[in-house]
Amino acid sequence: MNSVRELPRILCVDDEQRVVDGLALTLRKDYQVITALSGDEGLKILRESGGKMAVVVSDMRMPGMDGATFLQHAVKIAPNAARILLTGEPGRDSVAVAVNRGKIFRFLTKPCPPDDLKLAIEEGVMHYRLQNAERSIMQETLLGCIQALLDVLAITNPVAFGRASRAKKIAVEFAASLQMHAYWQLEAATMLSQLGYLALPVELVEKLYFGEDLSADEKVLASGATEVAAQLLAHIPRLEPVLQILNMLNATDEEITRLGDGTIGYGTRILGLVLEYDSMIIQGNAVDVAVQTLRQKASRFGAELIEQFARHIGAGAGTSELRQMSLRAVRAGMTILQDVRTQTGTLLVPRGFEVTEIFMDRIRRFGPELLAATVKVRVPVSAADLPA
Repeated sequence: MNSVRELPRILCVDDEQRVVDGLALTLRKDYQVITALSGDEGLKILRESGGKMAVVVSDMRMPGMDGATFLQHAVKIAPNAARILLTGEPGRDSVAVAVNRGKIFRFLTKPCPPDDLKLAIEEGVMHYRLQNAERSIMQETLLGCIQALLDVLAITNPVAFGRASRAKKIAVEFAASLQMHAYWQLEAATMLSQLGYLALPVELVEKLYFGEDLSADEKVLASGATEVAAQLLAHIPRLEPVLQILNMLNATDEEITRLGDGTIGYGTRILGLVLEYDSMIIQGNAVDVAVQTLRQKASRFGAELIEQFARHIGAGAGTSELRQMSLRAVRAGMTILQDVRTQTGTLLVPRGFEVTEIFMDRIRRFGPELLAATVKVRVPVSAADLPA
């Protein structure tokens, strides 16, 4: 027999206590039923659950926030949940509003026979599971392909790869702190954000990252990086949301604000925020200076998101220590804090680069003199390494 934890989670929202009690009684044998007496309460429950509901059932007529409005907000928090609306209203206008805004899976009229409700719930759970399975396969396939592209970037342009790696780590951890665990599009967009720089000379990429002045010709070359990335990615199926995020990075503040709080809007603001922060840090600015500069861009990223990011950066600093060691002694997870160049001046590793397993394979091909060079690194210290 399944435990309660294994049962699909169903959220039932109705302003009448007897109705939600009746729904819970009808469904509790096969599902974990959570009830709410208002749209606001239902949204609070969804946020606290991280959007992990298989089905959301709502009445249409509720004081304050009707079912159509509730489901319109619910789809942003729990986009994968099947949504069922119970309505006694025959009006076509209200039905159209609910369908268009709330993306309803099923419409049921009240009073609804228990068997009809159970069947709709069962179909909703199946729909939820199929969506999750398809999404999981798609994400793993796409992210695997993207990682392969990054491996190429690591070999051909270590500066761009280093920035993509840093940005991905910061963006994913920040999104997780905001309970945005399902935003794989943000992770993919962050990983691909530097792909266009493959078309640029490494020396130009260095100048861009370190904030150096560009000639007129270099500015023209740099401006084409976004278009190159778009052309490379345009024909990959299911990557449209990722491309939207990347394309909106150069949009105006007003255009970004109009995106709202959905996947594209949040993804664009978080990625833009992280990339600007990384640029300031890599150019030698202290964290507090970078954050203060970001606060001046509240019209673009949103004051609340910037403050959340500032708190995350402070809390996410973690425990680490600075060390000097030979390049051959560095290990995955360490961060190299200075540029590493060949004798001819070619940049191999940019400052701020987090060492990866791929880099560890590559480093074995370096000459003995370079491997013996001393570098400054930041070493993460785990709880096990700390003194009692």
